[in-house]
Amino acid sequence: MKNIIVEGHRGYCSKYPENTLISFEAAMDIGVDAFEFDIWLTSDKIPVVIHDGNAKRTCGVDKHVRDMTLREVKELDACYESKFGDLYKDQGVTVPTLEETLELAAKKRPDILFGVEIKEYTEETVDLTVDLLKKYGVFDKCWFYAFNARIIKYIKEKYNGRTMGYPDVQMKENFAGLYEYYDEIGLSMAFVHSELCPFYISKGMPVHMYCADNISDVELCIELGADLITANDPIPLMKRLGRI
Repeated sequence: MKNIIVEGHRGYCSKYPENTLISFEAAMDIGVDAFEFDIWLTSDKIPVVIHDGNAKRTCGVDKHVRDMTLREVKELDACYESKFGDLYKDQGVTVPTLEETLELAAKKRPDILFGVEIKEYTEETVDLTVDLLKKYGVFDKCWFYAFNARIIKYIKEKYNGRTMGYPDVQMKENFAGLYEYYDEIGLSMAFVHSELCPFYISKGMPVHMYCADNISDVELCIELGADLITANDPIPLMKRLGRI
């Protein structure tokens, strides 16, 4: 079996509020090789880690991150109450900045790899994100993800970042020749289970498959030759790989 990279999706988000420091710390504690996170900018241009632009789902406040200052964002309770109830409420779980995330990783797991999903499709978001990644010396430990073809091209052309794009049918601002800017391709379990999967695997790029949270999905990803497998709950995957 090839050496499969295990990536925690938004940290260890099946057990902890997604895209928070406690989620990332838990993922690192169980021994993942990488964790994935999502980037938006605040109104004062600070990269913060949150999946949705609107804070409603995870923080209970119906307001967009780009319309809030960093101070306002840090006042949010990122406890994901609709999923976890009161378990993490009023426990000081905040929306982390990218810098806080990198500081935690540097202290806890300097070897960790990062899946950096650019959610706000602006060159400025990419530039400010890359600046911080280079400041912490981890740029070469990153894959850059985006559901936007223009952003993938920008990352590749300006920074020669290691890119992982998605099937062309999922990409916004698509264009002919998109795959020339991919180093790797990401396939959701919906694609992995579909008749389209062999078509994308045949492109000959390393393949990321996400999110495999049960043993049957894990086995399928391994059978199909996944190079990196992302999981909301990495435990079944790590058990299958003999790492737990």
